[in-house]
Amino acid sequence: MRDALRNLQPITDSEPGYRTVHPSAPSGRRASARNAPPRFVVRATVANLTMAGFLLSAVFIMVALDVRERVRGAVAERLDASQRMLTALEQRRAHELQDQVASLAENPTLRAALYTYELDLLTDQKLNRRALVATVARELEKLANRIRADVLALSDASGTTIAAAGRRREDWPTKAHVPTASAHSGATFVTSPSGVFRTAAVDVTFQDRRLGSLQLATALDHQYTRELSVLSGADTLIVSQGEAIASTIPQDRIRTLTGDVLAALPARGTIRLNDAEYAVRLLFREGPASVYVVDSIDESAAASMQRAARTIQIIALGAFVLAGIASIWLARTIARPVDTLSRSLSEMTRARDFENPLPATGSSLEVDTLTAAFNTMMHSVSVAEAETRSAYVGAIRALALALDARDPYTAGHSERVSALSVAIGRQMALPEEEVEILRLGALLHDIGKIGISDNVLRKPGPLTTEEFEVIKQHPGVGARILRSIPFLAPHIPIVELHHERPDGQGYPHRLRGDEIPVLARIVHVADAFDAMTSARAYRPARREAHEALRELWRHAGSQFDAEVVQALANALPAHDLASATDARLLVAVSQPPRLSIVSARS
Repeated sequence: MRDALRNLQPITDSEPGYRTVHPSAPSGRRASARNAPPRFVVRATVANLTMAGFLLSAVFIMVALDVRERVRGAVAERLDASQRMLTALEQRRAHELQDQVASLAENPTLRAALYTYELDLLTDQKLNRRALVATVARELEKLANRIRADVLALSDASGTTIAAAGRRREDWPTKAHVPTASAHSGATFVTSPSGVFRTAAVDVTFQDRRLGSLQLATALDHQYTRELSVLSGADTLIVSQGEAIASTIPQDRIRTLTGDVLAALPARGTIRLNDAEYAVRLLFREGPASVYVVDSIDESAAASMQRAARTIQIIALGAFVLAGIASIWLARTIARPVDTLSRSLSEMTRARDFENPLPATGSSLEVDTLTAAFNTMMHSVSVAEAETRSAYVGAIRALALALDARDPYTAGHSERVSALSVAIGRQMALPEEEVEILRLGALLHDIGKIGISDNVLRKPGPLTTEEFEVIKQHPGVGARILRSIPFLAPHIPIVELHHERPDGQGYPHRLRGDEIPVLARIVHVADAFDAMTSARAYRPARREAHEALRELWRHAGSQFDAEVVQALANALPAHDLASATDARLLVAVSQPPRLSIVSARS
């Protein structure tokens, strides 16, 4: 990097706004630093902070003032309207409850069962009271299910509950005295350990004799609060004996409602719960129970933000104008040279021309420094790549020569297979990158034989079954050798799979057809061809080129890939093809293949 900067040419003073002298003059470097324009980071930061500060200040001030005023007025009006509506609704509910229980009290089964029960008490006849109570309970359950009552209870003349039915029957007091009311007195509230109930009661009579009373109760519970919240559009709070017994207020805020806070709840006003401001209205207070509707001013502010949308849009329009002006300024001073450098880099990448350095823009110190650093880096990369490639090719050839040196009969086998494979690959119009992988992979295809004993590898006679199994290990051994060298990874499939066959009878994995990579299929054919046309320790050269090609055609589609054999035929000299062509036409590819040893030890 220092060498690249040291070789930079001085920029002339003809470029406005920039004045740089040769780096060899220290005083000139200091003058350049003083006179150079501010760096991009400084300019961008100043512009962005100025614009953001102005916009945020304006938005927060205007939105906060407008929304807060609107929210307070809207919440107060909504709660007042809800209070009036729910008060009227509760009065109507009380009358409906009373009318409903009066109608249920006319049920003849209930009256008869209660009369029998009272008669049993008066005469002390000790009839089957359990059966009477069960009859009353069944009838009550039918009525409660029909009207979906929380509690429907029947008590005797002394006020003792005989039976109760409904969703909350387990919470109804059974031994304590339950207050009653006449048909015209409205609702009465009953407090039990499990909650508060609004009740309506009516006497059950028979022949002008009061037998007891029927109570119809509605629980002031969470279901009741949810119903009120749906009707009012606000949260509901029910307080009894200094405790919040039901509410739709979030749990994290309801925990702050201590007894002192509940005792001080205003009939009309505001309270704070966990730093949230709520407006409060008392809906009604009857006996121990007080019902409030509350609405969060803070949450309502979010909805009221829509009303401030027009104000925000005006501010946003101004922000866009300012951003446009800032963008134009930045584009003229900084973005243009950066775009120029980016285009140069893109063109260099497309053309893969890394030898010619990028020219300096002369418009920005930062960009010119980056360009010089990039040129220095690319030069170093090019040198390192050339050295690596040279070492790469040398290592591959050394590995191939090391293998061939073990057996004078196989000298040059790897080079010949490599040359044949490249010729086949080009006949098949493979990309040049794959041809290069094929060239080097074919050189290394038998590298695994380094791990095979000379007694087996150089045996002059036929191999035994055990020896052939040892020979079949060389693709796997070669693959393990190459896996330890990262830059040879693309060639591993060739080395490991060049003895696989299209019919699945190859080794080591018995792959079939297209499961075998095309480069491995090419090397398999080239290897077999050279094996048949070259001498071995255990035999002389068996065939001429055209005879070897005929043998390949006999096993095309089973032992060898037919497309690769065709490419080999096209790649061989013309005088070798004359006899092979006739043989190919005479031998059908579909002929049942016979097991051949042409590539068993190649």
